[in-house]
Amino acid sequence: MEGFLPHPWWEIWFALSLPVLAYGAHKTSNLIKEHRELLPLLAVSAAFVFVLSSLKLPSVTGSSSHPTGTGMGAILFGPWVTAVLSVIVLIYQALFLAHGGLTTLGANVFSMGIAGPAVGYLIFRAMSLARVNLYASVFTAAMFADLTTYIVTSLQLALAFPAASGGVMTSLQAFLAVFAITQVPLAAIEGAVTALMFKYLIRTRSDVLVRQRVLTQSKADDLKEMIS
Repeated sequence: MEGFLPHPWWEIWFALSLPVLAYGAHKTSNLIKEHRELLPLLAVSAAFVFVLSSLKLPSVTGSSSHPTGTGMGAILFGPWVTAVLSVIVLIYQALFLAHGGLTTLGANVFSMGIAGPAVGYLIFRAMSLARVNLYASVFTAAMFADLTTYIVTSLQLALAFPAASGGVMTSLQAFLAVFAITQVPLAAIEGAVTALMFKYLIRTRSDVLVRQRVLTQSKADDLKEMIS
């Protein structure tokens, strides 16, 4: 919510997010120049983030609980590009939907656009190397990208509003407990929806998944044959 984070915390999160966004913009620009055919999929990934993150439920005072949609972008394009997609969505929501805010943009970008996608990407890569089933890997990566966002959000709130008795850790436990009521089931739902999206991508654009090294060609062919 606009103006919710006090000084100096909103400035600190801006300072931490800006270098990541700058590098992400560089990576996104290179990706578009080298593979313009990926533009539609980039747009779909941004729309996925927008639609899911707009489905908000009331949670902690001054905040909300919602899916993030960043897991898909992180798996397809990596966390750097996903950070750029997320900031575009968050700016639009802050300006036109009264969702989030400009002063809290740095904190929101860090939790939803940086921390969540980074964890989701690493989990997906680790599970892929371990030859875990693709859909299980996508489900787990998307779910933990969502959960990580709210763990970091809870930390951000705890640092800004430490409890009078017990300090940051007591406040962190309280925020995590409140968020968990809505966020754990939402994260599981988001994982399932993202896995369904990947099933559709395999059927229609398996070539993109191979180009982005999400799948090998042989694996993509096998999966496409199974669901065709």
